[in-house]
Amino acid sequence: MRRRELLATGTAVTAAAIAGCLGDDDSADGYGPEQDSVPEERSIDTDTYEILEVGDVDVPLAPLEDVAYWYERREARFVDTRGSDQHEDLRITGSALSSAPDGVSSDPVEDWSTDDRIVTYCVCPHALAGQRAASLIDAGYENVYAFDEGLEAWVAQGYPVEGEQATQSLTSYQVRGRSDPAYAGEYVHARTVDSDQSELSTVEDDGSYELTLHFTGLGADSLLEIKAPDYTRELTLEEATDGVVTA
Repeated sequence: MRRRELLATGTAVTAAAIAGCLGDDDSADGYGPEQDSVPEERSIDTDTYEILEVGDVDVPLAPLEDVAYWYERREARFVDTRGSDQHEDLRITGSALSSAPDGVSSDPVEDWSTDDRIVTYCVCPHALAGQRAASLIDAGYENVYAFDEGLEAWVAQGYPVEGEQATQSLTSYQVRGRSDPAYAGEYVHARTVDSDQSELSTVEDDGSYELTLHFTGLGADSLLEIKAPDYTRELTLEEATDGVVTA
């Protein structure tokens, strides 16, 4: 079993910013819609999954093939771990919002059984999903997985999505930056200043980092905050995607 590691930090990615936005929406129970036909039952050995280490919590990474199987058979509840604006724009059909790292106000997951199979997802592909999965496991949920490939792979394969941007392609922007190599493995956080959209990445061994931002509704002058372990920069989208972000 291979392991990957993300350092747990005190960074509150989105929970405080979105309290009360969508947490009171009871319409999404985390399950996909009823299917006219479902895949035949098969066995899945989850013990073979790669493990993402988030602090001292082991998070199993479920691959697209198994995630889609559970979805189509309604054998897992799906949790969107991004911000409320991203959830509103585009989400897996039926998924509930429970943002990384610790959920939202009146979090829907609080009403779910700790025995339920839960799949967390983001687009990064699993930085936010790993954080939320780790906090759920730590809270006593016994059957939690982070979606390894993330929402981008789900969209690319044509699985069900909904939201205000569901008929559009998944927009992406590349941000490259550099931090002190001493912070290798720690988080870099990018967020929009004027809306609730965020992504995470980590610092590589050489101090470099790369963020793929799947944000919507942005223009060249839209403001982003790039928060590395050793500095925080506020830049326009044009500035952040042109060259290398440094202190």
